Amino acid sequence: MKTRKLVLCAVCAAITCVLAPIAVPAAGLVPVSLATFAVLLAGLLPGGRLGAVSQGIYLLIGAVGVPVFAGYTAGAGRLIGPTGGYLIGYIPMAFVAGALYHRFGRAKKGAVRFAVMAAAAAAGTIVLYLFGTAWYCIVTGIGVIPAMAACVLPFLPGDAIKIAAAVLIVPQLERAVGKIAEPKREKEKA
Repeated sequence: MKTRKLVLCAVCAAITCVLAPIAVPAAGLVPVSLATFAVLLAGLLPGGRLGAVSQGIYLLIGAVGVPVFAGYTAGAGRLIGPTGGYLIGYIPMAFVAGALYHRFGRAKKGAVRFAVMAAAAAAGTIVLYLFGTAWYCIVTGIGVIPAMAACVLPFLPGDAIKIAAAVLIVPQLERAVGKIAEPKREKEKA
């Protein structure tokens, strides 16, 4: 079981490495990317703790110079710059989304499960906004309201779409991951 969880953690880090660099420059310093979608998958699939670890691995990969950050950028300087709080915020985002979903919704059925998953993903996104925007304010010296106007409001519609996509995709991925583990269980019973 430990090996399966470690592999899932590594796969989530790899998914973030592949999706996060795909970005469109925005009006401010924060680009629109697929990173938060990948972070939601990383939290919701393996759970909060392993999701957070996967994002820590992703950040280490980018910090050492592999171009996995938005716009195919890299380096430790990205972590301490104005948008570094959003990057580092991926760790608590994955943790919160995954922990809430696994604690309150994963065992549920139907609409309740989807609603809890969506709420968990939204809570993780709010944590990311809080952490990243606070960092942005400190580094740039910009006030909270202008920072929110630049770093949060333009991203709300896209993040709502990413949350909806994650809610639709995660159950499919959970089934696929479960099927991968099934043949091993059947061999053990035989």
